[in-house]
Amino acid sequence: MARRPAPPSSSRTSAPSSAPSSSAPSSSVKARPAATSRTAARRPRGTVDVREWVGGIRLSGFMVIMLSLVILGAWVLVPTFGTYLDQRQKIAALEQTVKLSGERIAELEQERDRWDDPAYITTQARERLYYYQPGEILYLVQNDLDPAARPKDPAPVSDEVQEKGSDWMPQLLRSLTGAGLAQPATAADG
Repeated sequence: MARRPAPPSSSRTSAPSSAPSSSAPSSSVKARPAATSRTAARRPRGTVDVREWVGGIRLSGFMVIMLSLVILGAWVLVPTFGTYLDQRQKIAALEQTVKLSGERIAELEQERDRWDDPAYITTQARERLYYYQPGEILYLVQNDLDPAARPKDPAPVSDEVQEKGSDWMPQLLRSLTGAGLAQPATAADG
């Protein structure tokens, strides 16, 4: 394969030639600087002429084959890499699910172990089902709520009938939605 000639350099132009000394240098050396000075005059400093740059690139057959193999490899591997990332995300999600399931299993095993204790069973029967031992007296305290959980006292009821000039339908809807959204009073857990 033939080698590409090296670009002219400043050392080549300043080297003494073996030809007889004349006032004009050789034509091949002269053409380059003149062309460079013309292109420099045409374009502003700092810009690159793309046509000149692309014209300087020469591709051999081997480089074309290698470049096409790289492109083909990227075309084959990019979807595979996307699938790999998707599968890694699914695996991470499933590992998290397994971890949470393992924690839940540990909690359930602890609860099962508590149910093996007769004292725990007796306590649960008394609290949840209100069971008692023979001979015991069971006392249930009514309305034993935390003061913060008790419903607020309503305004006192008036003995006089008052008539309001409002439409009854929106008031009925407000009353129904208010009753549906109200928080019920619950017994304090303790």
